[in-house]
Amino acid sequence: MKLQARAIDGFLRNPDPKVRAVLLYGPDGGLVRDRAQQLGRKIVTDLSDPFRVAEFTGRALADDPARLVDEAAALSFTGGRRLIRVREAEDNAAAAFAAFFDPLPPGDSLIVVESSDLGARSKLRLLFEGAEGGVAIPCYVEDEASLGRVIADLLHGHGLSADPDALEFLSAHLVGDRMVARGEVEKLAIYIGDAKRVRLEDVQACVGDSAALSMDEPIWAAAEGDFTTLDRSLARLFAEGTSPVPILRGAQRHFQRLHLIGGQIAAGKSAEAAVESIRPPVFFKLKSRLIAQSRRWSPNLVRQALERLVDAEADCKKTHMPDETICARVLFQLASLARR
Repeated sequence: MKLQARAIDGFLRNPDPKVRAVLLYGPDGGLVRDRAQQLGRKIVTDLSDPFRVAEFTGRALADDPARLVDEAAALSFTGGRRLIRVREAEDNAAAAFAAFFDPLPPGDSLIVVESSDLGARSKLRLLFEGAEGGVAIPCYVEDEASLGRVIADLLHGHGLSADPDALEFLSAHLVGDRMVARGEVEKLAIYIGDAKRVRLEDVQACVGDSAALSMDEPIWAAAEGDFTTLDRSLARLFAEGTSPVPILRGAQRHFQRLHLIGGQIAAGKSAEAAVESIRPPVFFKLKSRLIAQSRRWSPNLVRQALERLVDAEADCKKTHMPDETICARVLFQLASLARR
């Protein structure tokens, strides 16, 4: 079956024991990995336990479909449920899971499958959505409001609370990859030390550079017409497995911000004052660059950029062209616009 969004968190906290295999898929690879670890720790404390955890790729299953049933039926030498982790699963592994579900092998092991953004017609996704012993969980890119709640919970787990502007800054700059957000919050908790309240200055000092300049680097480069940095940063992100969709959505947010700044300038504010008034606040090291961009991008060009970015995200979902190609193409188009 496919879980609805409102049921996902409850399932992750208390998985149905009748479910023997869970498919996690979607454009947010960090959220896929984060949820896979959450589920895994419901079965075993140590995810690297060689006696209770087996791990292999979807390609290995495609080459040897019988391996999945054998692993699922195996017993742990040390007792307790076994966890089977399958990474990088695609439709070529569907045959192995079809054999697993019909009929289900004996035992109580749990299979956690990590995949990419599978389409509605994906054989693997359809198989899990229709199987009694399987569950398909979509992992879409979280918006700022949703991520803000997640970050607040993560901070609470470290005994911390955050000022509203600090939480707003975090959610705006960490959106796109749940694992990046988790890592930055853990780093922030170490930085805060014995303090219990996170302030905006703490966030900007601790996570500002990495949060604002990693995922956003190609976006800023495109807005400035910097082809060299755009090409290098995109290549690095794609090599790290970053999904193009969060990059496209980050670019949409960036140009929406430029649209707001342009409106305030048209109403009589200076570029400096308009940038200063933006919420969440702009990381101080980036203010001068955003001011320069607001002078480079006219309202008409900003509208063109937003239209192209929205179309590019739609193309990622409805065409067979690789998402990386679609993302790179539109960002280079924007870089060309920036040079006019």
